[in-house]
Amino acid sequence: MTTKLILIVVDALKPAMLEHAIVENRAPAFAEILRRGTYLPDCVSTFPSVTPVASATITTGEQLSEHNVPAINWYHRGESRYVEYGSSLASTRTFGLCRTLTDIVYNMNFEHLSRRVSTFFELLDDRGVRTACTPYLIYRGHTRHELALEGWWRRAAQAANFRHAVYGPSELFYGELFTSRPVDCQPTLARPGTRDPYSACVGEYLERRDLYDFMLFSLPDNDHHSHSHGPGATVDSIARADRYLMKLATAAGGLDRFLSDRAVILMADHAQTPVTERIPLVAALADDWRVLGPDDPEPRSAELAVSPGARAAMVYLLGERGDRQTRLRRVTRRLRSLEGVELLAWIEGDEGCVRSDHGELRFRPGSGCSDLRGGGWDVDGHLEALQLERDGELISSRVYPDALARLWSALRAPSSGDLLLSAALGYEFTDWGGVTHVPGGSHGSLRRGDSLGPLAFVNCGPDLERDGAQERPQWSIGDVAPAVLGHFPLPADNGR
Repeated sequence: MTTKLILIVVDALKPAMLEHAIVENRAPAFAEILRRGTYLPDCVSTFPSVTPVASATITTGEQLSEHNVPAINWYHRGESRYVEYGSSLASTRTFGLCRTLTDIVYNMNFEHLSRRVSTFFELLDDRGVRTACTPYLIYRGHTRHELALEGWWRRAAQAANFRHAVYGPSELFYGELFTSRPVDCQPTLARPGTRDPYSACVGEYLERRDLYDFMLFSLPDNDHHSHSHGPGATVDSIARADRYLMKLATAAGGLDRFLSDRAVILMADHAQTPVTERIPLVAALADDWRVLGPDDPEPRSAELAVSPGARAAMVYLLGERGDRQTRLRRVTRRLRSLEGVELLAWIEGDEGCVRSDHGELRFRPGSGCSDLRGGGWDVDGHLEALQLERDGELISSRVYPDALARLWSALRAPSSGDLLLSAALGYEFTDWGGVTHVPGGSHGSLRRGDSLGPLAFVNCGPDLERDGAQERPQWSIGDVAPAVLGHFPLPADNGR
């Protein structure tokens, strides 16, 4: 009989801070997971290393070029508009609360997330596995769930066009909006500080009633605490997340039984680094180009769409105004002089190009060298642009983990901009609401501090001695979906 599997996703969990919380005896549940399991402290996220992109990769196992959820703010070429997933409350208001919520709740899962890929909820549903999910951005499954609001809230939601059913896992709990069954859990309205308690309450309910085989147990409040106080202050929020995980474990009979009778995966979607300086990207480009604004009265006259997204950003070339490469080079030259922009990347022909203060590098899939994950690459130019080191046929960067594959995937995504930007240490792009997280923490860049999170397996996944997991020196959040699916084998009649 296959054991239950719980995937615990702690938003913005930084490995060093997790270990610090454990040393201080503030996180006994996390400590026991690491003690009993296989612990990989440097699992690499996506680029941009932001929650919508990472969540899509975690649930599908596919990179950005395949799942096509490109950033926290992006320009939808097909609809000629910006998509905003909630960079800040001010940015949400700039684009319209109803529009932003519709994009987050409905469109991200059913329009923006590519239909060419499947989530593990969909695939497990097909196998007859009972799936469950506490509030998480990507939840697409096969079970229909009607709007759960009642009374005044329901009428207000319907007036704002929140009236449609969604398709998710067997048991879906998405705050007040969608609940597969009534639970006596305090509503969240997505307020920071209320989301971990809600997940714990729902998790306890599911556990005590034996309502799942696989559960995605989301603990997102650590991200907000890190944004507000900096990643160095997250021992408190990690300890708090640990307490809510312990509530789930208690419902299963205690921590020892929980980790003996169940399989557990603990992970982060990304990490964070401190930010102290702002990059006014929109203002810098608006001096020389007509930048498309939110609800722009003359959208056809715009030359650029600009999408700042924490410590990453994208620029889109609009219209047909001369040679694309000439226009792109002109924008690139302007941004090279903008303080805080560390990396610029774009596609030229069949090659990816990346420029930093250390020079320009061109790359594409090939056979000239291989990265730590076994991907093959042809490279030409300055390896220093990405601080790459070459050892025989092996190429890698300590500063920008899995740099070539992450950049290539982002550049090749149909929804990505023509020019991708990654910020230097300490810098964050000002969003469309005029907001940054300065002087707190942020993420999104290609750098390791934003990109590396912990990954631990108990009673599932790799065994370092048995499976030779060390032969894969770089693990990715995209490796989690195959591990989840591998825990639940196909029925015998489909497995031949």
